[in-house]
Amino acid sequence: MAFLSQKELDLYSNKILEDYDSKNPSAIFKDKIELTNEDALIIQSNVAQLRKKRGEEIIGYKIGCVSKDTQKKMGFRQPACGYLWKSELYQNGVTLNKKNYTNPSMEAEFGVILNRDIKPELSSFDYILQSIEGIYPLIEIHNLIFYGNEPYGAELLSNNAIHAGVVLGQETKLPAKEIETDLKLIYDNDIIDTWTNKIWPNDMLSEIIWLIKEQAKNNNCLRKGNLILTGAYGFPVPLKDKKLVKVISSAFGNVKAIFD
Repeated sequence: MAFLSQKELDLYSNKILEDYDSKNPSAIFKDKIELTNEDALIIQSNVAQLRKKRGEEIIGYKIGCVSKDTQKKMGFRQPACGYLWKSELYQNGVTLNKKNYTNPSMEAEFGVILNRDIKPELSSFDYILQSIEGIYPLIEIHNLIFYGNEPYGAELLSNNAIHAGVVLGQETKLPAKEIETDLKLIYDNDIIDTWTNKIWPNDMLSEIIWLIKEQAKNNNCLRKGNLILTGAYGFPVPLKDKKLVKVISSAFGNVKAIFD
């Protein structure tokens, strides 16, 4: 239940965007402001509208906090979602500057691109599967910083699910049948985490219907060409002094980025 006034929601929305632009994300939470998750979702939507108003383009959506452990840590009973921006989409092999992020932290993940507009009233697993053009390995970049009180769910939602960018690998066309893959997150030459026995499509698409219903509440429909981040299997891992990030999938290819 939301309890902030419209004036407070507008004030916080503008301040959160100002902090993000100045590469000081979440600074407003240093004052230990208190929000409900509902307030936070309104703020997230408001910030998106402010970014659109100044000419930025939404290119899709992310699903986050798909694991029950992460949801518990954040004080959620469901996943989280956020917006993807054209200005924060990067191609395989890009070099980025660590100074543009706060505690830059990465997730290994899969993404899909849609081949048609999605009609929420028709949503079913088969309908979604038939709506996918291709699958991509990707690196999701985060500003892993929390200044508020635990659990951090409202702070995370207000800050666009702490999303800060996507590095996209090469497309794989939709497999004709189920396929098993692993997924590895590698910093320099060190394997940071590995997930095995992930089955396409069930393991990757488990929360997309939830995302469709959640966005429909704001009259947002998933569109043809949208990129959807289907959800990481772990929590973002800080990069610290490492530079080279790789994500490797045995079935869907590789992607890398350098952070100087």
